[in-house]
Amino acid sequence: MPTKKTRRKNRLGVQFAVPRRGLPSTAALLKFALAAGAGLKGVTLRIVGRRESRFLNKSFRRRDYPTNVLSFHYGRNRGDIVLCHPVIAREARSQGKTVAAHYAHLVVHGMLHLRGHAHGRRMEQREISILRRFGIANPYAVE
Repeated sequence: MPTKKTRRKNRLGVQFAVPRRGLPSTAALLKFALAAGAGLKGVTLRIVGRRESRFLNKSFRRRDYPTNVLSFHYGRNRGDIVLCHPVIAREARSQGKTVAAHYAHLVVHGMLHLRGHAHGRRMEQREISILRRFGIANPYAVE
């Protein structure tokens, strides 16, 4: 899902397609991305609503519902991470987390996918380690 805006090479950026109220700051989002994105320079984080997330999920994964995070890798250290704010906010509430902590987890998760990690115990351990640096609890712990 190429972003609509032309991206400068070797740059991390954030795009907001929803109002910013209730969202982590651009600086916080970039801080989470940098913590997990060693070597990734041409990455855009795009914060979207349900409609865009559903469209992308259906178009690229054949799943007809909005999802919390999608990663699109373009090779050569480039990619996009699409985060659906309404889904993330709902999940954070239901999981008893802050919205910022859930965003941190999903940004780290997306960046690790762009670096080639696949779901599994090794990726989870990497996420836990990175999030711990920010004082964020293990997102996989069941309470």
